Amino acid sequence: MLPDRDFFDALADAAKAETLPRFRTGLSVVNKVEGGFDPVTEGDQAAESAIRALITARFPDHGILGEEHENIGLDRENIWVIDPIDGTRAFISGLPLWGTLIGFQSSGRSVMGIMDQPFIGERYFADGKQSWYRGPDGERQISVRDCGSLANATLFTTSPHIFTGEDLTKYRSVEEKVRLFRYGCDCYAYVLLAAGHIDLVVENSLKPYDVGALIPIIEQAGGIITTWDGGRPENGGNIIAAGSKAVYDEAMKLLAGR
Repeated sequence: MLPDRDFFDALADAAKAETLPRFRTGLSVVNKVEGGFDPVTEGDQAAESAIRALITARFPDHGILGEEHENIGLDRENIWVIDPIDGTRAFISGLPLWGTLIGFQSSGRSVMGIMDQPFIGERYFADGKQSWYRGPDGERQISVRDCGSLANATLFTTSPHIFTGEDLTKYRSVEEKVRLFRYGCDCYAYVLLAAGHIDLVVENSLKPYDVGALIPIIEQAGGIITTWDGGRPENGGNIIAAGSKAVYDEAMKLLAGR
């Protein structure tokens, strides 16, 4: 038995009950790394625990890959991929562009997923065939747009500071060619692409839980998401997402250094 939309909504609701009451409250933050800043909050940990409890009760034979707690059964056919607060830096800064990401993989492919932003009341969901938006202005199926070329594209990335060395050079070569670029949206950028509001997202060094829920949302909205070398994105890494093949192909030539 595979999960349905009601179950994904229940998971998102369980996470929301842990994250939203802690948003903009001055909660304590723990830094996970030495020599840098990789924040985690009690909201991250509590939300993931709540999601895992529901999954374990309903699908005890499924694996779970999450950011905050131990991975379980990664060799199983069906695996849940969880990032309870994607965009923790935004969360601790009071910026409502973080989201809860819950993805579902079958036989190594991301096939369903939800991105929930509870403060602004938006959910983006891939049901296995199509992608959907639900928010203050109603509910509708979503699809990517075709802006025609890279010169007409709007590009998002979390920050140019995530790139170093050759990756930075390649990213800048793409940024120089687009019509508009913006920073700082984490997972929200990908759902904006799926909904046809922007055209391109380029990032690097992502973890599987950063993209697991977003892959089906983009693909089932008609978009493309791969690694910079054209591979499947389930394992993370350097990631590109595009709303059209023309924009994807132009950006990929630059990312390949050609």
